[in-house]
Amino acid sequence: MNELKPNSGPNSGAKDWLEAELEDTLDEDYELEISEPALSLEIAKIYKKSHPPSIERMAYFRELLRLQSELIKLQSWVAYHKKKLVVIFEGRDSAGKGGVIKRITQRLNPRIARVVALPAPTEREKSQWYFQRYVPHLPAGGEIVLFDRSWYNRSGVERVMGFANPEQVEEFFHDVPEFERMLVRSGITLVKYWFSITDEEQQMRFLMRIHDPMKQWKLSPMDLQSRVRWEQYTKAKEETFARTNIKEAPWFIVEGNDKKRARLNCIDHLLQQMPYEDVPHEEITLPERVFNPSYERQVLPHELYVPAKY
Repeated sequence: MNELKPNSGPNSGAKDWLEAELEDTLDEDYELEISEPALSLEIAKIYKKSHPPSIERMAYFRELLRLQSELIKLQSWVAYHKKKLVVIFEGRDSAGKGGVIKRITQRLNPRIARVVALPAPTEREKSQWYFQRYVPHLPAGGEIVLFDRSWYNRSGVERVMGFANPEQVEEFFHDVPEFERMLVRSGITLVKYWFSITDEEQQMRFLMRIHDPMKQWKLSPMDLQSRVRWEQYTKAKEETFARTNIKEAPWFIVEGNDKKRARLNCIDHLLQQMPYEDVPHEEITLPERVFNPSYERQVLPHELYVPAKY
């Protein structure tokens, strides 16, 4: 791949900007990588063997930045036309949902695009209509909502872990297709993603989290149980697809073993689901600063400042 050369050609300004963005993104990536503790040699060998080379780093970041610039166009189009978009992220524990959500929202306006990740229901919420706790988080016109887990908890973790009885699960399967059709009829575009990884890949990611003190918080007792109950989760997934894959809101499966490809594939696919286009923008100009000759800036107490340690 040809490297960008700043200050050359008619688009040198754009190239300088892209280089700066790439450097900033790479710095963040390096920061995350050096935070990884040294894994045992055996785990490192297994990981390397089971992970063929992924997309070259610079190529990945170039494509990610391109897709993120398209997401900004999508955001502007949603806001301008008062569209409503809901994206559901479901799938195996450690399959990469959080990483994709982070890359989608990284450069978007949080007032337009927000993430909903609800905690376990309270006793009061358990007594409500099942979908009631999710409805307040649905978008108004001009908003994008990303559900990091959703009402499909009922057919997944709640079912497998015994938090919902068979009657409640059956009622969910009966209600959810019509609930989602109601959302679509109300003007919401509903996109549903399932992130899939192999049994071996999930085991490897869990092992890496166990050995990484900065990631151990990601391993809840529920996550660990997903290893024990792998086959039960598989059966729950299969029935969920069979009974909720409706034409108004079909499921899309994202292969997650390769994190970089999963992120790019998912974002690219999401963009294809919306007929967005460039929208009018008012030209932004920086106003002149007002200077008041009689104003004298006050000296603030030294203790108000954060110490310049670095």
